[in-house]
Amino acid sequence: MTTASPLPSATILGYPRIGRDRELKRAVESYWKGAITTEELRQAATGLRAATRERLAGLGLSEDSSIPADFTFYDQVLAVTAALGAVPARFRDLLNAQGALDLDGYFTLARGQGDRPALEMTKWLDSNYHYLVPEIDESTPIDYVEGSLASQVVEAAQAGAGSTAAVRPVVVGPVSYLLMAKPTDEAAEGFEPLDRLPDVLHAYGHLLMDLQAAGASWVQFDEPALVADSWSVGRERVLAAVREAYAWLGAVVERPQILVVGSYGDLGDALGALAASPIEAVGLDLVAGGVPSSEDLAALEGKSVVAGVVSGRNIWRTDLSAALERLEALREALPSGTPITVATSTSLQHVPHDVERETAMDPAIRSWLAFADQKVEEVLILARGLEQGRQAIAAELDQDAELRAQRAAHPGVQRPEVRQAVASITAADRTREPYATRKAAQEARLGLPEVPTTTIGSFPQTAEIRKARAAHRRGEIDETAYQEAMRAEIASVIALQERIGLDVLVHGEAERNDMVQYFAELLEGFVTTEHGWVQSYGSRCTRPSILWGDVARPAPMTVAWSSYAQSLTDKPLKGMLTGPVTIMAWSFVRDDLPRAQVADQLGLALRAEVEDLEAAGIGVIQVDEPAIRETLPLRAEDRPDYLEWSVGSFRLATGGAAPSTQIHTHLCYSEFDVVIDAVDHLDADVTSIEASRSRMDILPAVAAHGFERQLGPGVWDIHSPRVPSAQECTELLARAVDALGAETVWANPDCGLKTRGYEETEASLVNLVQAAAHIRSQGA
Repeated sequence: MTTASPLPSATILGYPRIGRDRELKRAVESYWKGAITTEELRQAATGLRAATRERLAGLGLSEDSSIPADFTFYDQVLAVTAALGAVPARFRDLLNAQGALDLDGYFTLARGQGDRPALEMTKWLDSNYHYLVPEIDESTPIDYVEGSLASQVVEAAQAGAGSTAAVRPVVVGPVSYLLMAKPTDEAAEGFEPLDRLPDVLHAYGHLLMDLQAAGASWVQFDEPALVADSWSVGRERVLAAVREAYAWLGAVVERPQILVVGSYGDLGDALGALAASPIEAVGLDLVAGGVPSSEDLAALEGKSVVAGVVSGRNIWRTDLSAALERLEALREALPSGTPITVATSTSLQHVPHDVERETAMDPAIRSWLAFADQKVEEVLILARGLEQGRQAIAAELDQDAELRAQRAAHPGVQRPEVRQAVASITAADRTREPYATRKAAQEARLGLPEVPTTTIGSFPQTAEIRKARAAHRRGEIDETAYQEAMRAEIASVIALQERIGLDVLVHGEAERNDMVQYFAELLEGFVTTEHGWVQSYGSRCTRPSILWGDVARPAPMTVAWSSYAQSLTDKPLKGMLTGPVTIMAWSFVRDDLPRAQVADQLGLALRAEVEDLEAAGIGVIQVDEPAIRETLPLRAEDRPDYLEWSVGSFRLATGGAAPSTQIHTHLCYSEFDVVIDAVDHLDADVTSIEASRSRMDILPAVAAHGFERQLGPGVWDIHSPRVPSAQECTELLARAVDALGAETVWANPDCGLKTRGYEETEASLVNLVQAAAHIRSQGA
């Protein structure tokens, strides 16, 4: 093991990888288009890493190992898959003689190619980030074949003191990696990816030796899966895996010191398993979790503790006094002399870079916020307060208290009329007519064929659309010109869908910059950002809106666009809304009001929108809730309350709809089978879900549940540029019909088409419609 060096007094667990101006996104997408070479992409990444190190050092993270090295071109889980060469059989010809992927092969796993579907994508725990799911079976090659992480350590050392000499590599831990993997279709019955733990540990042992040789003093293994209790292998096996993994890795002679971090919740009984292992430090999330008992902490004697007291997931200023109290309580409960490092609760990849860039935002609201750079400053303040006492940070504590008081007194934070409306909600407001009644009324009104075809909502956002929106925002074109441009795009989208032969049309959402931000800009209680980009997956970035006050809808938001589109066609057209849970989950939501109340405020606003759409003659309304699964609590004991209020807010939004109005909802990359009871209780008439990457593997759970309403399992993975053939769509659709019955199934893509191009969109939708026609002909 390397010569012992203490952890720094302050650190962060990770930093946004995309760059302050989305440099990584632009470089990667330029590479995909062939506009830059592999070497130019690597140079862009080198420059971005250097800028990050310099920024963090400039903010004050100047101690050795205080700066994390967590860069990856696409995804931190895919980075481990590449490092291990653990690729499914369909990609194995992409491996070189050493068993490693080149950059093109790496991106092929992420995006698919030709007849090779990409790796499945799903949510990272209960966050808005997506990761690529490893596919493991008994024959999957697993070895240490690629050393880019060690290269980052060498790169930082060569950069010198201006970028800090020593960084701390960050890797998804071996237990979490395997728990987050899935068995391949070829795996033997009963096989679990965790069965391959010995092979993964052997590879991680070589990784440790490589990092030691590169000069790393510490390595950070992220083990967030340990805070969840829903893994199919059972908790006892998870704990056994933790004990095996860290006994094995701790015994590696030539290695850096090991920090194991359990973010996103309480480690619970996993804390004892880690305490008994020969690792040097444990990281605790003291934002999502509490301070462990003195009895549990006693087992950490001889180890360092990394205390995550600054949230890595929201953008509100840390309550410095409360955080310092938590740190003081932790110090009191730990064995005397235990070193404490003050840190963020998770990686800062979930928040934007710097709130000081938001110069167009109301200064009062901006003063309540802390983005990544401000959170670094908060960590350093708290570390100083813990070491030197409260008097050392008295000015910072006073300023924080004053800003908190100003926020509480702001008139938009609490609006009596909104609070009264929420208090007046009754059970009847969340209840529609029985489904049988609704189904008959909808069949009479809509007259749809078996296996109806539709899309999820958005159509490609072309360069022309973006130019028109930007010109309107800058005042270069007036409102009339902007509306004319959007109407022309809507007319084109309607004509395209009619030409293809879709059964239920959409207006394409040309006017929407984002499925949440669009509504945030029209609802009171929100503010949006100019530079607040965060990574959703790969090169995909979003700008979450900030929900800071009580929510009200001053005017209809979507009716004019939907009404215009419906006037262009005799076919049914879907009004498109984003659901209350998803608006909350994909925003930075206020932290001063229970989420159930915030959800009901949004539910009431959307209920009014549904009523206005109905009055305008729209007979199909989709209220998207892809976030229902992703915000499900990681501990089973916390789920019933969450499901009650989250489902209740959706039913509040849709509960006033007439029986003849067909209510749709959509869930994507959400492990539908995990929350099938809750989705059933949403009581939507039609639910569309992601299913193509998983090859419809959720259908047995749906069939076993007895899901009585209609379901649209996606047959086209829109996150990949490949066009699925008509045969592929037909095979997937046939699986759905065999499992659920033709009277239940809809044909649709996995998700919206905003990020796709028109050429691939038209080709894919033609194949989808042909597949539905073939299925109908088979049943005739």
